[in-house]
Amino acid sequence: MIALGSDHAGLPLKQEIIKLLEEKGLAYEDFGTHTLDSCDYPVYAEKAARAVAEGRCQQGLVFCGTGIGVSLTANKVPGIRCAVCSDCYSALMSRQHNDCNMLALGARVVGLDLARMIVSLWLEAEFEGGRHQRRVDLIMAVEQAGLEQE
Repeated sequence: MIALGSDHAGLPLKQEIIKLLEEKGLAYEDFGTHTLDSCDYPVYAEKAARAVAEGRCQQGLVFCGTGIGVSLTANKVPGIRCAVCSDCYSALMSRQHNDCNMLALGARVVGLDLARMIVSLWLEAEFEGGRHQRRVDLIMAVEQAGLEQE
């Protein structure tokens, strides 16, 4: 299951990516928004991120105008590693080397065809483990240290 979230600016791209997921036969849960009315991206990015962090969804895709706001929000949820990507290589590396469980896209930055390529590649890529696991563990240790100080 893939968690989806967007604000009003990201909604049109999210709707197009839903078509891609349906073409691929992939299950998803859409945490909103569902209208073009102005709204706050942190609300929907957090909902999608919590679904991934809690294990209700295995991966997440979030969308806003640039991808930056939703990625910042998602990364505040413990256990989330969300990369904002505007190219295929970064998307691939975010999975293979960083084991990212969420991907953020900017609807005002990435065109539809490129977004479909990025999402497809990201969903198909697998974490390579090995030396990369040590680095992911170090990233998560930073997060854990911050939680312990609270």
